[in-house]
Amino acid sequence: MKFFRFVWHLNFLAFFCTLWLLAGVYLFLSPNLPDVETLRDVKLQTPMRVYTREGDLIGQFGEQKRNPLSFDEIPETFVNALLAAEDDNFFHHRGIDIAGLLRAVSELVLTGQKGSGGSTLTMQVARNYFLTLERTFIRKFKEILLAIEIERALNKQEIFELYFNRIFLGHRAYGFEAASRVYYGKGINELDLAQWAMLAGIPKAPSRNNPISGARAGESRRNWILNRMAHLGYITDAQSKAATNQPVTARHHGAQISFNARYAAEMARRQMLRRYGMSAYNDGY
Repeated sequence: MKFFRFVWHLNFLAFFCTLWLLAGVYLFLSPNLPDVETLRDVKLQTPMRVYTREGDLIGQFGEQKRNPLSFDEIPETFVNALLAAEDDNFFHHRGIDIAGLLRAVSELVLTGQKGSGGSTLTMQVARNYFLTLERTFIRKFKEILLAIEIERALNKQEIFELYFNRIFLGHRAYGFEAASRVYYGKGINELDLAQWAMLAGIPKAPSRNNPISGARAGESRRNWILNRMAHLGYITDAQSKAATNQPVTARHHGAQISFNARYAAEMARRQMLRRYGMSAYNDGY
């Protein structure tokens, strides 16, 4: 009896020590955290595009390929594919998934390897917009604190938009609309279920899972996501099986230039560069 009482007191003490430790970390880190309100006015880098008077694209300049969309413009099935792949509890948690974090920590302790799960979409937004990619406990704590603040400042649709439009997806594509055009030559609203699942699988490992340079791994990841979508009730088993049997059809697509007018496009580029400087390549002119 005394032994069990001792164990209970020991667990009680460990619990409060953990709380004090977390409180100390919060007090130490919170004063130096970035202001998440800046996410309301974030400016995404988009390339300079040159059009004719009739609206035909004749030139595109810039390092990053990006086509931002609002949440209402994103297909619901793709939203579900991404949730199945990255964070199926996204619309219910407050920035962190306690069960996922505990699972990731336990895998790290038991195997010495970074466990699966743990990072919610909101935490990934915090990392992509504010933090470096270094793998330290301090950065992870910052990520958690920022995720909580982001959830207080923005609604779920706004957070999803930030993730959707910023994430790197290989081949200079940033954001899923740009990736859709790079890999399939059309907008994300024109894709099918198998292609949506393929894109949703890229963030985990952009160089390994993209459908051009990592087609085999990408297909395996795609099929896992399709099975996961069926398990979560987003699609039927028949839809999952049909999409799983589809071949990988992606190939690299450049900017869809309507016709060759390089001289006119170059003249426009030089004029914009003189007027706006290097920002002309990133501010979506």
